[in-house]
Amino acid sequence: MQDILFDFISKYVSLTEEEKNAIVSLDIFRSVKKGTTLLKEGQKSKESYFVLKGCIRTYYVLDGEEKTTAFYTEMEALTPPCVISKTPSEYYVSCIEDNILLVSNSDMEVEVNAKFPKFDIMCKTLSEELLAKERMDFDEFKTSSPEQRYLNLLQKRPDLIQRVPQHQLASYLGIQPQSLSRLRARIVEKSKE
Repeated sequence: MQDILFDFISKYVSLTEEEKNAIVSLDIFRSVKKGTTLLKEGQKSKESYFVLKGCIRTYYVLDGEEKTTAFYTEMEALTPPCVISKTPSEYYVSCIEDNILLVSNSDMEVEVNAKFPKFDIMCKTLSEELLAKERMDFDEFKTSSPEQRYLNLLQKRPDLIQRVPQHQLASYLGIQPQSLSRLRARIVEKSKE
């Protein structure tokens, strides 16, 4: 798993052996079972997550119903807003699959970034990329129909179709599970024409 991480980091910065050893010594690799809740609404946290293997999701519970807002898979990072604001979380983070995660906390990040400035540069670049991606995803979501959202998902993240339970996928698309079934049937029918 370390090699997967170092390959990813090498896209941004080159690491010395000392820097690689510093990362390994932090004891940040965690195996987390499917179904585990990493963060609950109302809970405070300093932890950020980077998915090496698996899938996690964020969701709110509104009127007793789960509303999925995002899925994070391999080589994607999540820093819940409550970590930055130092307030209780407004949503949940849970594991859809068995995961191997890097779990860091804000104190650790400050210490590592001070000791190894290139990590700070890499984190800023990653944050900028993530912010731009999330902005585009949000705009696309707001300006598209449920069918367009599903087609975009098929094009950009086809792995989610197989990995995520249908009711969570429907929630993510902003529709009911029955509507997703009808939408899929309609798309299959169109492809036969």
